[in-house]
Amino acid sequence: MMRVFAVSDLHLDYAPNREWLEQLSSHAYKDDVLVLAGDISDKLPLLSSGFQTLAERFNTVLYVPGNHDLWISRDGMRNSFEKFEAVRETAMHHGVRMTPFRHGDLAIVPMLGWYDYSFGAPDGFLKGAWADYRACRWPEGYDDAAITRFFTERNPVASAPELEGARNIITFSHFLPRIDLMPDHIPSRHRKIYPVLGSSILETQLRALGSSMHVYGHSHVNRHVTLDSVTYINNAFGYPAEAHFTGRRLLHIHTEP
Repeated sequence: MMRVFAVSDLHLDYAPNREWLEQLSSHAYKDDVLVLAGDISDKLPLLSSGFQTLAERFNTVLYVPGNHDLWISRDGMRNSFEKFEAVRETAMHHGVRMTPFRHGDLAIVPMLGWYDYSFGAPDGFLKGAWADYRACRWPEGYDDAAITRFFTERNPVASAPELEGARNIITFSHFLPRIDLMPDHIPSRHRKIYPVLGSSILETQLRALGSSMHVYGHSHVNRHVTLDSVTYINNAFGYPAEAHFTGRRLLHIHTEP
């Protein structure tokens, strides 16, 4: 029996988060899979250490980078595409997968992404406050829509050999695939960040794949909701100051016989 767990937004820059990670059982998850939906750390050494710890505890770790993971402000890289390649190489070094995983009838599919303002246009406040605008750097000619296309065009399609015959497909991304995953109770002052939460391209892609469950991160608003026959799950670990409303735990999302 193989269990599938999910978590996102570990933010290992914070000591309490690193301490939680280190105390994870070294034997309880040896037959299991972890879906790791981005935002581990913008520091490559911390990212590498996190990958190593999780790879030692789980049979398989699947990962997509979040926006924090592509910050270059503390790594001295030329741009965030170069950082993406460094992150991917680090994952490969530790046996962490960024490609589809297959186990019998189950396929788990990582989906790259970014935000393209399909959830709304950013205002002046957001452009001044959102750290990505300063901590990421992109080659000339790449606006956010082009960045989103760069990543989403690399996602698997339904005809991919790894997905052939799969009867149960779980997809995951860091970014939100639809804005109505945000609950109605979010105060209007916090809705200013909606433009940078994700892209509707991801929703189109996961539907084309035939996904029955989609795991995402980024918003730090944990949810478990079914919309139009797909179950969406966010299990963000979050910052220490968010402990009163984030799960700060692994979430068991599926069991495969």
